[in-house]
Amino acid sequence: MYNKILVPVDLADTDLAKPAIATAIEMARASGGLVRLVNVLAMTPVMLAEYVPPDFDVQQRKSAEEALGIIARECGLDAAHVSATVRQGGIYHEVLEEAKTFNADLIVMSSHRPAMRTYFLGSNAGHVVRYAKCSVLVVRQ
Repeated sequence: MYNKILVPVDLADTDLAKPAIATAIEMARASGGLVRLVNVLAMTPVMLAEYVPPDFDVQQRKSAEEALGIIARECGLDAAHVSATVRQGGIYHEVLEEAKTFNADLIVMSSHRPAMRTYFLGSNAGHVVRYAKCSVLVVRQ
């Protein structure tokens, strides 16, 4: 079974992440594994930097850490088996980097239903599936 399961969470749409979190929790319970929740914050565009407070990135990170902490506490796993982290950058790149850092053997993530734009541009889930060094389970709603 899987021992280290990474679950990307979009805090702007936590309902989308719920099926992935539930699946990861089930799998972790079955194997005694660990679950790591990760949220990726977008970089503040340079052209907007002068319009936001100087500590905007710090405030965003603190808010994201608090929100992930709540999700981790409420997921039903004991604290020794669930952790959370916040990264900043491109979504799929940071998810893949966290998988490497955490030494994940599985990434469980939710995905929107495919739309025409994702057929041409790709999606974050699609990039993770293509480039991850570990197994990836995409959970649909």
